[in-house]
Amino acid sequence: MRILVVEDERLLCDGIAEDLRLEKYTVDCCYDGAAACERLFVEPYDLVVLDLNLPGMDGLELLRHIRTEQPELRVLILSARSQLSDKVAGLDLGADDYLTKPFALEELEARVRTLLRREFRQRESLVQVGALTLNTVTREVSGRGKPLPLTPREFAILEHLMLHRGCWISQEELMEHIWEADANPFSNAVRMHISSLRKKLRKRLGHDPIQTKVGRGYRLAGEETA
Repeated sequence: MRILVVEDERLLCDGIAEDLRLEKYTVDCCYDGAAACERLFVEPYDLVVLDLNLPGMDGLELLRHIRTEQPELRVLILSARSQLSDKVAGLDLGADDYLTKPFALEELEARVRTLLRREFRQRESLVQVGALTLNTVTREVSGRGKPLPLTPREFAILEHLMLHRGCWISQEELMEHIWEADANPFSNAVRMHISSLRKKLRKRLGHDPIQTKVGRGYRLAGEETA
């Protein structure tokens, strides 16, 4: 699971990140809202830990942006704003949880676990991008309402791209999430499976929704103009 911590107090941000890394999460840090907004366009995350008082872009403004662009992304607000009205404003804008500073790291860890469990359960439902529908429980895929048979590797790649639709996913990221930990990072296995998957998607959909950009990786577009 990948987490982005957005906090302008660097010591606090780095401390939270280090603590969550000890819990075996992959964690990145941003110290202002504008940088976080840019990063969310290019990196896939499962959870954002978000401070409200940020330079560059206010935390609530960033939250609005997240809810518009990535409505499924979990957001945990951290804030010194302890008034009930502040909490209500954050939750009404779409935050999944609100933790008031100061807080114990143990409580933060517990809330993160809860939100990520909720995210995992949510993924057990149907995922739809454009004309593609994927069921993570039955591991079935359909395109334009018709079954699309895939190999286990092809399914895993498509599932990861659909769950992080709109985000660029590097070859290394796919290797990490889909292949064994000791897989050869220089292998062309990802490209081979992507090529096979593209042929099947093109045959079923009439177009290839997988975009490629050198230095960025792959991402899934839901529209036929991809």
